[in-house]
Amino acid sequence: LIMTDKLPPNLLALFAPRPPLPYSKPLDRDPAKRKGPTITGVGQLVNLLKDYDPDYVPTETVEEKKKRKAIEKKQKSEEAIKKGLEEWDPNKDENVTGDPFKTLFVARMSYEMTEKDLRREFEMYGPIENIRIVKNKVNGKPRGYAFIEFEREKDMKAAYKDADGVKLLGRRILVDVERGRTVKGWRPRRLGKYFYIYYIFIANVILCD
Repeated sequence: LIMTDKLPPNLLALFAPRPPLPYSKPLDRDPAKRKGPTITGVGQLVNLLKDYDPDYVPTETVEEKKKRKAIEKKQKSEEAIKKGLEEWDPNKDENVTGDPFKTLFVARMSYEMTEKDLRREFEMYGPIENIRIVKNKVNGKPRGYAFIEFEREKDMKAAYKDADGVKLLGRRILVDVERGRTVKGWRPRRLGKYFYIYYIFIANVILCD
């Protein structure tokens, strides 16, 4: 127990009770007058089902909307692939030139890559006839892959065996032979087929002659 009678006045003032808090009316409604929502059953709404609107379309749930969009996206993709397969023919493409058996495919390139960069890297394998960096037909931006045609087939084969995984402009490139005009039935990955169909088997057939 604290013997307050022994304390000096300055300390006694610390133990003095504070004045009561002033009452303030609530900002919204007096608590005594508040009333919660009235909850009833659904039985009284059953009669409304007799006048059901046959044209009523219920609102989609989040899950239904997500599922519908996924189906629409799949259908659109399938239509694009079907159309692409009908139109795709590298032998009729005016941009595709040169000997396909002397042409190297280079993918996963940096979008900043130029023909000068590719020539400087691949001329070490032999003289180059032509370099084509594939670009988007709409905006003209590079699509990250190119075709390099060598003057000699053996130089292309040497680049194919040695250049895969080389780091150029911060990215490791992937090289392959041109398959569009050399492998029957081959289709690019964007048309729903595996990009490297029969990769090991076909590559060995082409390179081991």
